[in-house]
Amino acid sequence: MPEYVILVLPSANRVYAASAPALLRAELELFGTAGLRASVSAIEEVELGGVGYVKFACAEPLDEPDLALLSNLSSLYALFELRDGLLAPVPVRPLAETDSDLLTIQKYAGKTNEQFTKLLLNLTLLATAAPADWPGRPLHVLDPLCGRGTTLNQAMMYGFDATGLDVDSRDFEAYEQFLKTWLRTKRVKHTADSGQLRRNKTRLGRRLDVEYAFDKADYKAGRTRRLTYFNADTLTTDELLRPSSVDLVVTDAPYGVQHGSHRDAGLARSPRDLLTAAVPVWTRVLRPGGAMGISWNTHVLPREELVTILARAGLEVREGGAHEQLAHRVDQAIVRDLVVAAKPA
Repeated sequence: MPEYVILVLPSANRVYAASAPALLRAELELFGTAGLRASVSAIEEVELGGVGYVKFACAEPLDEPDLALLSNLSSLYALFELRDGLLAPVPVRPLAETDSDLLTIQKYAGKTNEQFTKLLLNLTLLATAAPADWPGRPLHVLDPLCGRGTTLNQAMMYGFDATGLDVDSRDFEAYEQFLKTWLRTKRVKHTADSGQLRRNKTRLGRRLDVEYAFDKADYKAGRTRRLTYFNADTLTTDELLRPSSVDLVVTDAPYGVQHGSHRDAGLARSPRDLLTAAVPVWTRVLRPGGAMGISWNTHVLPREELVTILARAGLEVREGGAHEQLAHRVDQAIVRDLVVAAKPA
């Protein structure tokens, strides 16, 4: 039975780096049950030559489709096959349409760790009706609480279309400036238009529309990707997007009172109230067979309550096993967990 070890990707965030091996074990288990053709077993943390790895066994050698999936594990730095106690490098080719600085350049307080964002997106992809074919299929990702766009940038890395919403005008302006500058600096062929967002003569906020291609020939031939950012209330999502128009809803929910949703009379401060109101709205724009992934602070909302909110919206929550082994500490006030749920096909 072939055995493999994964060298964990280093992280500048010391707290996340401590959690990364355990999160990788859970992620690998879910890849094995939902996406891989080879059966994965005996997942454990090991130390070889004084260096930590995540080790696993397969019923048969990994083939190209399985390697194409595993190459995108959120904390994978290098993959080796164990042969008589020696490490034989296994080539990995993560899906990356452009340079990683798209994810790493932005530095600001409260930024979601980009490795965690990739983990959340990956597990949401694995909850869809077609969990193994996404590396070769362009999808549409929605982050309805997108902040300064870490999820949007990861969607771009994967070659997906992306839409984001956020009510904070400062985040919108910061992301608009960053993305336009990055596209110009990288000489990416694109168009970028921004302006007022109106519906029925009512001003809802602002919008940014970007059409681009990382390959000039693709741009010339019209094989482009699209990114849209609405500076608007997340509760207007179903007014701005068509029903059943996105494949994935992926978001890092508010951790406390610093975030909220403006709607009619005031500001909804509670993450519980926000998600109770927003999840049914987000579900309406999610395609059948698509999936929703949400991360949140368990100190402000117990997992059972969020599962109930998702189930009431008609979503099928993935529970048990590795799905419930993803909670980890961010700081003294935040223990972050994530949940994924599918919309029946």
